[in-house]
Amino acid sequence: MGVRVKKGDTVEVIAGDDRGQRGQVLRVLPKENRVVVSGVNLVKKHQRPVRAGRGQIQPGIIQFEAPIHISNVMPVCPHCKEPTRVGFNRSEDGRKVRICKRCNQTF
Repeated sequence: MGVRVKKGDTVEVIAGDDRGQRGQVLRVLPKENRVVVSGVNLVKKHQRPVRAGRGQIQPGIIQFEAPIHISNVMPVCPHCKEPTRVGFNRSEDGRKVRICKRCNQTF
C-alpha cells in the first residue's frame, strides 16, 4: 500500500477537538498509524528537574504536540487548497505518484 500522508504535507484535522485546523506533518509513526501535526493536539507535561548523568532537564510545564490518529487527518491538495482523498497513478518514468481526487493533479 502507498503512503497517503508524508512528512511535510499540509493536512486538515477532520475529527476531534482540533477539527478544522490545518498544519504541517512533523512526524509520521506508521507502526502506530499516527502523525504529529504542528499546532494540533497540544498537551502540557509537568516536568520535574532531573540531574541524571550528563545534563539537567529544564523543569516546568512543557507544551508539545501529541500524535493524532492518521484517520483523523486529511491531506490538503497544494493545487486546489482543499482537503482531499489521495489516489495513486504511475508516472511516465514508472514511479508511483499520489494524485488529488478532486483536481487529478499530482502531489
